[in-house]
Amino acid sequence: MAQRPLLIAPSILSADFSRLAEQIGEAEQNGADWIHIDVMDGHFVPPITMGQMVTETCRRITDLPLDVHLMVNEPDKMLQSFADAGADHIHVHVEASPNIQQSLQRIHELGCKAGVAINPNTPADKVLSLVGLADIFLVMSVNPGYSGQDFISSVLPKVSKLRAASDAHIQLDGGIDAETLPLALEAGGDVFVAASAIFKHPDGIASGIQTLRSSSLEAQKH
Repeated sequence: MAQRPLLIAPSILSADFSRLAEQIGEAEQNGADWIHIDVMDGHFVPPITMGQMVTETCRRITDLPLDVHLMVNEPDKMLQSFADAGADHIHVHVEASPNIQQSLQRIHELGCKAGVAINPNTPADKVLSLVGLADIFLVMSVNPGYSGQDFISSVLPKVSKLRAASDAHIQLDGGIDAETLPLALEAGGDVFVAASAIFKHPDGIASGIQTLRSSSLEAQKH
């Protein structure tokens, strides 16, 4: 299989919101491909993070695709409002949607790319029936809720199984850094969400993105 282009999606969950426009701009100028927005409702996961207003703000800041990850109960009620806010991709958790096929079809009707997200303990078999309907499979490599957690390497066989079954994007979210990205890439991932590794990199956002890309190039040599 030909090497798929590697895409980096900085997650603003770790951004400094007092400088959000500046930080998104810096990420865009230094090679970010998508901007990832983690929406948490305090029910599906404990924290309450950001919503439609932040998505609208990001839409004004950047022309990059906005990759909206709904970690919420009853996601179908929010699809229209996030599409209206400017989302380009909307991910719905298979664990939260009563009819995931219907959710993905509705996302397509709204003119967005449709993603299905799965938690670390959810097997690939739970979403294999969605091959051909989902544009993106988002594999959580930490338990959803907080940035800065350690990568769960036991999800890698699931990534490989999905890659063998589908030509869709396979996105990993959680604990992605210069050490774990090559492992996820080798397993078949092609989109990498990074929060702390970019926005909290000790040498700044540009260095965070460059470090991730460099780690992938080293991995591809082997």
